[in-house]
Amino acid sequence: MRKLKILLVDDHSVVRAGVRRLLEGIEGSEILEAETGHETLGLFRAEKPDLVLLDLNMEGVGGLELLRRLILEDKKARVIVFTMHSEPIYAARALKLGARGYVTKSASADELVAAVKQVAEGRHYIEADLASKLAIGQFDGEDPLHQLTTREVEILRLLGDGKSLTAIAETLGVSYKTVANTCSLIKNKLGLQRTADLIRISLEHLHS
Repeated sequence: MRKLKILLVDDHSVVRAGVRRLLEGIEGSEILEAETGHETLGLFRAEKPDLVLLDLNMEGVGGLELLRRLILEDKKARVIVFTMHSEPIYAARALKLGARGYVTKSASADELVAAVKQVAEGRHYIEADLASKLAIGQFDGEDPLHQLTTREVEILRLLGDGKSLTAIAETLGVSYKTVANTCSLIKNKLGLQRTADLIRISLEHLHS
């Protein structure tokens, strides 16, 4: 079997260590690790991995934004999103941005390995439960968040996590004014008046 270079991206070292042990069981695998968006892009450019296993909950540049940048670097990049988010909206957005696979952290070890092998072969892989939800139409074109940009979705998610605008600005590495202006844009797009309404929408659509 040919060598398979995998870039593992997660900002939690314990998670990376566990997943690394699992991936090392794949014949011919070579594992690279990154914990920030900046580090990920640097390794992606320098090492040209065959596959990227990407978490969505990243400090600074969010996972969806990082996915977008990776695909801009190489439209043929093979990226599997590996995340705690089981909501269909995340899978749909990730696939639309160019991800080749989507697996949640509640999936079995065998399923993650299967996803890696399948995507490495040039195919797509969506975790079975999520694939079923997408197929039977639990997530469709009526998504009220479809008009939001990737960054706007990230900010909406963080609001639902209970973060203040100041904390969101620090997490994303942008100014308070940028976050406040973005929240105003989201309200306009969704026809909402209050920040409390944004939090409600976030909890309804971006959190299980």
